[in-house]
Amino acid sequence: MTTEEIAHALKLTAQLMELHGENPFKIKSIANAAYKLDKTDIDLQGKSLSELELIEGIGKGIAAKINELLITGNLTELSELFLATPPGVIEMLKIKGIGPKKVGQLWRELEIEGVGELLYACNENRLLALKGFGAKTQEQVRKQIEFFQLNIGKFHFASLEKFGLDLVDFLKNKYQTEFVALSGQMRRKCEVIDLVEVVIAVNGNVSFDELVNERNVKIKVITCSEDQFYPILFETTATEDHLLKAGFKKGLTYVSGSTSVLDMESGIYASLGLQYIEPELREGLTEVSSAKENKIPKLIDLSDLKGILHNHSTYSDGMNSLKEMAEYCNELGYEYLGICDHSQSAFYAQGLKPDRVFEQHAEIDLLNKKLFPFRIFKGIESDILNDGSLDYSDDVLKSFDFIVASVHSNLKMTEEKATARLLKAIENPFTTILGHPTGRLLLSRPGYPIDHKKIIDACAANGVIIELNAHPYRLDIDWRWIPYCLERGVKISINPDAHEKSGYHDMYFGTCVARKGMLTKEMCFNTLSLSQMETYFEGRKG
Repeated sequence: MTTEEIAHALKLTAQLMELHGENPFKIKSIANAAYKLDKTDIDLQGKSLSELELIEGIGKGIAAKINELLITGNLTELSELFLATPPGVIEMLKIKGIGPKKVGQLWRELEIEGVGELLYACNENRLLALKGFGAKTQEQVRKQIEFFQLNIGKFHFASLEKFGLDLVDFLKNKYQTEFVALSGQMRRKCEVIDLVEVVIAVNGNVSFDELVNERNVKIKVITCSEDQFYPILFETTATEDHLLKAGFKKGLTYVSGSTSVLDMESGIYASLGLQYIEPELREGLTEVSSAKENKIPKLIDLSDLKGILHNHSTYSDGMNSLKEMAEYCNELGYEYLGICDHSQSAFYAQGLKPDRVFEQHAEIDLLNKKLFPFRIFKGIESDILNDGSLDYSDDVLKSFDFIVASVHSNLKMTEEKATARLLKAIENPFTTILGHPTGRLLLSRPGYPIDHKKIIDACAANGVIIELNAHPYRLDIDWRWIPYCLERGVKISINPDAHEKSGYHDMYFGTCVARKGMLTKEMCFNTLSLSQMETYFEGRKG
């Protein structure tokens, strides 16, 4: 089992124990261990029981559970809890806004044993009869169920990319052809995927029974002849809206004799009187009108990024020390690291009190001497408090090189409240970057509603950068708003929000969606060189 799978098993064990009213201290220790493991890519494979016990936050009892999972692939305690719980009740645990205690209450007092039953109960106002449930809670549960049902069968791009590439390799080897490629949503690098499409030039039907599809994602295989491979790949990559706006007619021969997909597709666009449009852009929005006027810019590339801002260390809730985070960032070839541990209000993430802030700053000064010319910038992810203010006094705020201001609490807001809260934070002279502007978690939690234009306009007026949080569960700001940011002259910072060294690699996923928003190297904040970034921060502090 992978670390991710073990973390999930422990989390579910803790949830089911809470559902059945078991020892709260034991539940908390298991839940905390699951959280720790979920934040790390530590390889648990091959570790002995004694080695597992040495991992911070694990302990003997939980180490024994992990050891059992590693050896058998199962956990006896979890299996027993499964037997004692209806499957539909377990599914109800996936609904945001109702924890295990409330799910247990719904199950025992209203005899609700599934998500469908729960939605029906909401529509009949049955939840109002329960202690702790009111009309507001019931409505929130109803909305979350609808969101949950809407997203069944959908997956994060990051969770399917390797699967898709492995599928391509499998088909190439099985059918002995190089004419195999991902198409559709996968080739457009959409942030959420519900269908993996593959085009292959082969005679007859294609089967991949040998390939175990553990994720249960829908797969569509499109077969064609070799001479039709590139045209079919072109057709199936784009949305119908894109093809319609481009004036593309299916079945017509636009270009023949091409030796690569780039040649073929460039030829198709040229024949339609259009500038070449990258696969990521082919959504049917404004890309065709831009191509008609030759206004599609050179899109940003991962190699353009010079530094990694917004990262966490063991000072707050990260899994690697500041030194480890800095050294690995340097090893990857970046020029600088922005460390942004959580601020003091984020008690759940061991947010930094002022004394810890200055302790970290002293360590940064020492590391900067050791790692020169690589540099660590002193940052913080400051909570935007309920009234829109930042999470420290001005004396502490001015000690940082830069500040990422983010909302982490009281997420249930009206658009008016959420927008006003962000506007006040943006207008704070210490705010450098607005972090994950809507707080969304893809396939898990919709973002709080904001007036994007007002927020972007305010960032333009106050010289504030907007974050594109590169974590594949966030990818927030939504790429569809990047063109408006560019129109208003607001730069985007692609930040991984890394809580461990491996999190730096999420910069790739941030770059994928940044390209979908037509972000350029010039309008990305962290394409600045170290000297340029130093000058920018010094100028802003001044």
